[in-house]
Amino acid sequence: MSPQIDSILWFLVSASSCYMTRKIMATLTSNLNLSPQHNALKDYLPHGSMVEEIQGLIRVHKDGFVERPQVVPCVTASALSPDLNNVTSRDMVIDSVTNTWARFYVPTSQHKLPLLVYFHGGGFCVGSAAWSCYHDFLGRLSSKVGCVIMSVNYRLAPENPLPVPYDDGLKALMWVKQQVLHQQHNSEWWSTKCNFSSVFLVGDSAGANIAYKVATRVSSCDDHGAALRPLNLKGLILIQPFFGGEVRTRSEKFMAQSKGSALNLAASDTYWRLALPYGANRDHPWCNPLVKLEDLKVLRTLVCISETDILRDRNLEFCEALVRAGKRVEYGVFGGVGHAFQILSKSRLSKSRTKEMMARVKSFMDL
Repeated sequence: MSPQIDSILWFLVSASSCYMTRKIMATLTSNLNLSPQHNALKDYLPHGSMVEEIQGLIRVHKDGFVERPQVVPCVTASALSPDLNNVTSRDMVIDSVTNTWARFYVPTSQHKLPLLVYFHGGGFCVGSAAWSCYHDFLGRLSSKVGCVIMSVNYRLAPENPLPVPYDDGLKALMWVKQQVLHQQHNSEWWSTKCNFSSVFLVGDSAGANIAYKVATRVSSCDDHGAALRPLNLKGLILIQPFFGGEVRTRSEKFMAQSKGSALNLAASDTYWRLALPYGANRDHPWCNPLVKLEDLKVLRTLVCISETDILRDRNLEFCEALVRAGKRVEYGVFGGVGHAFQILSKSRLSKSRTKEMMARVKSFMDL
C-alpha cells in the first residue's frame, strides 16, 4: 500500500478531532473485562432536570450527565445458548485508549470462512456488542450462515457524537488488516479460520449507517483495494439502515407504532439530535445520504427492510437512488415485522422472518 493512501486512511480515522464535541460526562466506565459499570460517585450527585430521554434507554440531564439504565442485560462472550456449541466466542481489545473492542464468533469448520465486520444498532447512543440480544443473534448468524463475525463495540453519542463511531468503525477494519499482516499470535484462534478475500461490512439500524460510511470512506481513497490489502471488501449488508431527512416519508408520517416499538419518530428525532454535530439538521449527509450519494464504486450491497418499520420508505428510496446511480444493489422487504425484529422480538413470525433474513444474507454472500 502506498504511503499516500495509508496516510489518507489514518487522517480519516482521526477526523473527529476537527469537529466541535459536546461537553457531556459519561456515566459508564469500563473495567478490564470489558463489562460496563456505573460510576457510583456521579450517580449520587445532583444533575438538574432531564432534557432528553428515549424509551428508558438513555437520559440526558441539564448539566450534560448521561444515564443509560441497563434495560438490556450484558453477557459475557462465553454465555452462548447450549444449541450453539459449535460456535466459539471471545472478546478482543482494538484500542485500549478509547476502550474500543470487539466480540468474535467463530463456528467450527474444516475450511476458511468469510469475515463479517458487524456494527450494532442503537441510534448511535445506546447498545453494546455485549447486549444479550445481539450475542444470541450473532451467534446464530455465525452458525447458520457459516462465517466468522467480528462485532465492534464503538463509542457512543452524545459523549462521542458523529463522526466518532465512523472513526471507530474504520479503525476496527484497519486493526483486522494489521492482525493479518503481522500475524499476531493472540489473534490466531480466529484469523486462521478466515478467508480474508471475502470480507463484508454489516450492521443493523445505526450500525448499518456506520457500515455504509466506513465503506464510503474506504472507497473515497482506495486504489483497486490497495488500502485494505490483504483484505478484500466483497460486499455491504445493511439491515434496516438508520437514515433520516428533514422531509418526512410516508411511512414516517403514517406508520402506526405500538408503545413498545423499537423505533418511533420521536425516538428517531432524539437520536439524531444527540448524535449529529452541534447545529446540524437531519439533512446532514451523515443522516441523509441522498443529499450527497457517496461513491461506493462497484461494492455490492444488500439492504434488508422491515414492512412495518417507520424507516421502510426511506430505505426503499435509498435503494432506488443506488440503482439510479448504477450501483449493484438488491433488497428484500420482510413482511409483517418492524424495526430490529431480528434482535428484539421473540414472536413466531419474527423468528420465521429472521430465518428468512439469514438465508438471504447467506445467498448474497455466496454469489
